This record gives sequence, C-alpha cells and structure tokens, in this order.
Amino acid sequence: MNLFGAGRHAGPPPVAVEGHLPGFDKATAWLNTTPLTPADLSGHVVLVDFWTFTCINWIRTAPYLRAWDAKYREHGLTVVGVHTPEFPFETDLDSIRAAIKERRIAYPVVADNDYAIWTAFANRYWPAVYVADAKGAIRFHHFGEGRYEETERVIQQLVDAPPGIEDDPVLVEVDGVEAPADWAALQSPETYLGYERAERFASPRAAAWQRQRNQTYSMPARLRLNEWALSGDWTICGKAARLNQAPGSLAFRFRARDVHLVMGPANRVEPVRFHVRIDGNPPAAARGIDVDDHGEGVAADQRLYQLVRQPGAVDEHTFEITFLEPGIETYVFTFG
Repeated sequence: MNLFGAGRHAGPPPVAVEGHLPGFDKATAWLNTTPLTPADLSGHVVLVDFWTFTCINWIRTAPYLRAWDAKYREHGLTVVGVHTPEFPFETDLDSIRAAIKERRIAYPVVADNDYAIWTAFANRYWPAVYVADAKGAIRFHHFGEGRYEETERVIQQLVDAPPGIEDDPVLVEVDGVEAPADWAALQSPETYLGYERAERFASPRAAAWQRQRNQTYSMPARLRLNEWALSGDWTICGKAARLNQAPGSLAFRFRARDVHLVMGPANRVEPVRFHVRIDGNPPAAARGIDVDDHGEGVAADQRLYQLVRQPGAVDEHTFEITFLEPGIETYVFTFG
C-alpha cells in the first residue's frame, strides 16, 4: 500500500524549500572519503547528519543511516556525516575513526572540530538531519530521534528511485546500545556532571564544586529520583568530574531500562578499573554490555559506556559505580 495515496503518482506535494545546502570547505578533515566539493555533490540528494560519537540519541539513529545509505546510494543519495564534538576529547581524529568502525559507517564523514559547518547550518542539536534535493535546496530537517519513516519518504520523493520502492521502507534489526529506548518507562533525563550544566547534585558541601579544586565528597543519607552524588576526592570541572584519589564513587537514583555514562581516563593511557552496583548488589542479568555479571569493568577509552540494561519491568533504583584507580573523568549520564 502506498502510504501517500492510491498509486505512485498520487503522492504528496513537493516538500518545501528551507534554504540552500552550505558547503563543507571549512571541514577539519574528511574521513571515509576524499573531500567532497559542491561539484561532487551536484545532482545528488544529500542527507547531512550531525553527530558526535558519545551521543546516545545519535547512536540509536545509526542503524537507519546505514540502511538508507545502503538502499538509496545507487539511486542518487549521498549521506554525509558531520561529526561536531560536544566534549574536548571528541576532537581526536583517531577516536572518530574508531567510532566510524564500531558503528559500521560506510558513507563519507567530515570532522567539524571548529564548528564551522555546524554554524553554517545554524544547527543546535545532536542528532540533526537535513535533506537537500539534487539542486542543493534543503527540503527537510529533523532534530533528535524518531520520524524515520517520514525521513525516508522524503528521500524516496527526491531520489530517482524505481516504482514501488516507497512500499518497502527499511527494516532495521538493532540490539546492544543501538536499541531504541524504553520510552514508556523512561523517567530519568540526560544529566551532566561538570558544573557548567550540572543539576540535582546532592552531595553535602555542594557549594564547593564550582571552585575547580580538590574536594572530598560524601554520599547523602538518601538520593531522590534523578539526584546524583560523589564520594571521595574529586575535582568538578566545567565539563567533567575527575577523580583525584582512589577509590571514589558516583551514584545516581534513576528510573530507566538502561544507564549509560560517558567517561574515560583523563590521560588516555592508564585504564581505570571499576565496579557497578544496583541497590548495593552486582547487576547480574541487569548488566550493560560494558560490565560482567559481577559488575566489573574497565574504562580504557573516553567514550559512552553502557552499564545497566534491565531485562524485565523497569523500576526505580540506585546506581553506584566505584573506581579503583584515579584519573577517571566522568561527563554525562544518559538513559534508555
């Protein structure tokens, strides 16, 4: 069945023009390809995807981007991933290459470390998708996850696709960290741990956190939903909380199926061992992909770690991670 009406030629009116596709001439570097010029893109439908490799919201869109690239490339679609970093460590080109490999990205990627392309698009979000027609006119945009079928219908409308292709949208099989969030159960928001954006910090003596100095923190008697706290010798910087002496712990009271934490060793050399507890117990079947049943894990790189995935009904719990070596930097909690 054609979702737009009875037959291919009874579809929707053309999508509106929203502006013209900016160029990529101020890119920091091109990955997966030689640099693409306006002449290279002329005559192509171009989907521009803004991403950063620690963003869970983008990670969950990656299966659709891969599928659209595979399905429509031969029909005139060019997908360009624009990697604009949120955190300082995300400017590292080798780390971006590692993320490209992990997410199995085959389309061109441009590193936008100076936010030049981000600014040219007046973009403000990760992820963000813009679709331009073969003449370079932007005809569609979407911020965040979702609207996959609508995005694909726009692609189908603009590319030179064979009859009947609109009746066969991509089907993606996802697991691990790319699986969609359990939106019905999710009650915990993205929570930053640096003082520039942090909220709901519950450790006693919290006023000292904006001074960017070593401070000994302790856990409160209890955490309310979506509060977090530290224990041990930490420095809370603008974008991250850094452990100065081990051991040190970080706790969060959450309600979600998944718990993710963006973190890694500050020196990028010495791995940091950690263990995870849920309500004081090893996670067992509720472990994420980056820990074992006993809650043991190692942070060897600066990236997003999945630490909890509950297999059954979602309820409110206290998550706690204890680091056994100093030097860890923790940036943001995200949930799914």
